[in-house]
Amino acid sequence: MYFVEKTKGENIIKNFDYLLFLAVLALSIIGFLVVRSATLTRADGGARIMISQIAGMVIGVTLALIMSYIDYKDFKLFGSGLYIISIVLLVIVLKFGTGQDLGSSSWLNLGFVQMQPSEVAKVAFIMVISIFLERILEDRQKGNFIKLAGYSSLIIALVLAEKDFGTSIVFFFMFFMMLFICKLPYKYIFGMIGAMIPVSFIMWFFVLNDKRKSRIISFLYPEADPLNSGFNVLRSKYAIGSGQFWGKGLFQGIQTQNSMVPVKESDFIFSVIGEELGFIGAIIVILLIFFIIIRCIYIAKNSRDKYGAIMVVGVASMLSVHTFINIGMSIGISPCTGIPLPFVSQGATNMVTNFMAMGIVLSVSARRKKVIFNSSQ
Repeated sequence: MYFVEKTKGENIIKNFDYLLFLAVLALSIIGFLVVRSATLTRADGGARIMISQIAGMVIGVTLALIMSYIDYKDFKLFGSGLYIISIVLLVIVLKFGTGQDLGSSSWLNLGFVQMQPSEVAKVAFIMVISIFLERILEDRQKGNFIKLAGYSSLIIALVLAEKDFGTSIVFFFMFFMMLFICKLPYKYIFGMIGAMIPVSFIMWFFVLNDKRKSRIISFLYPEADPLNSGFNVLRSKYAIGSGQFWGKGLFQGIQTQNSMVPVKESDFIFSVIGEELGFIGAIIVILLIFFIIIRCIYIAKNSRDKYGAIMVVGVASMLSVHTFINIGMSIGISPCTGIPLPFVSQGATNMVTNFMAMGIVLSVSARRKKVIFNSSQ
């Protein structure tokens, strides 16, 4: 008779996915340098942002290493607690949130630091939704479908209530990909896609304000309003194009160092990469992110169980949609939604969230190898 033995604690260091971890660190270091360049033109020389960025990286790396050592099966309990905390924070931010001048009240000002609860909610969402998807795959009881719909809808509804439509897109995409990997009946998947059509019309005519609509219009035709809604995209495209093959050099960008590209430290960070590091630098960043995503898919495919596989797919989906939207809005192929580039854009909360997500992947990766023995021997 054969059994599958869980990876023992003393083997975690041996089975640690050093290749994935080094790729993430390399991307984070590049991000740190690019954010440093992007913030040089600020009144304080970017000191406050860089301190926050360093703190986010240190806390993030520490959490990722701790989580990689914990058996990801224990994330079911941890994820449930984090889910409750996320819901509480999302409710609080509806009342006391800041950021209305940017179009959404999605930030909590804690005095010494600002945090975005929806970022923490992404990790909780991945952990909790994976629990119910695993149960559905095992017994397909109606109650688990209801719980899945309830738990996923609650977080997404609260994020939508903040008018943070960019982040809600991330949740929708993660949920869709996690459903897809579970090979649920296509009627559920196509039903969800079909439901988005009337919802889109309702959002356009009854929910989106003029500022949000102008962002979508500027995505479709930025030249229609080059001095207002289309300004960011046009300046970003000019900056990226001016970098050509080798770039103008780090800290040497004409467009970025003269503050000609708005929000260049976060939303349009790729414009700094394109102008200062050129085509070569942009390709290196894209290849690093692509490698991390492909590595996640490989780990999910070789996970020892469904729960681990679904969580890792959720992480890969989160990184994929963030990358596509952020780079896409910098080159004019996706609407401007304020989505950061993973491990690169400025933002301590997002940095910590990304490293926590990597902690999930590293935990699954360290335990993906199956040790099989014959009990009769």
